[in-house]
Amino acid sequence: MTDQLSGLTPIAGANVRLLILGSMPGAVSLAQQQYYAHPRNAFWPIMAQLAGFNLNQPYADRITALNSAGVALWDVIGRCQRTGSLDSAIRNEQVNDFAGFFAARPELLAIGFNGGKAWQSFKRHVLPLGIVPAQLQLLCLPSTSPAHAALSFSEKQQQWQQLKPFITTV
Repeated sequence: MTDQLSGLTPIAGANVRLLILGSMPGAVSLAQQQYYAHPRNAFWPIMAQLAGFNLNQPYADRITALNSAGVALWDVIGRCQRTGSLDSAIRNEQVNDFAGFFAARPELLAIGFNGGKAWQSFKRHVLPLGIVPAQLQLLCLPSTSPAHAALSFSEKQQQWQQLKPFITTV
């Protein structure tokens, strides 16, 4: 039996320069209603290092730190069917409203895609709409998911350094 899932709402403060897009939150993240909630996901350790905030602070404070650093979080897929948490199990994906997001954030400079599935879904469903502002840099990054074990934490961290020019250190 495949579950019908709805993703999380975007988290974006003022003066967003960087949008980080995942594919669809995993089961732990959906249950906790928190981005990258799985304890072995490398997202928060990497972002704490890039933006200069304390990794051990509560989720709400980490979100505030990201907002202060000009970083927004969202996912490409807003609704889908999936059993479990793997991207390979995603079916019937429906993308989020990027036209509205881009229109409300003219200061956006870059999108970092957290993994290949996020990039593939964006390329398939969003790019053909012709709504992506021309100035945006699109950066495909290795997934921070523990399921993506082909790269070590330090290798992932190294590739995520591409985002540094778009982040204001807090």
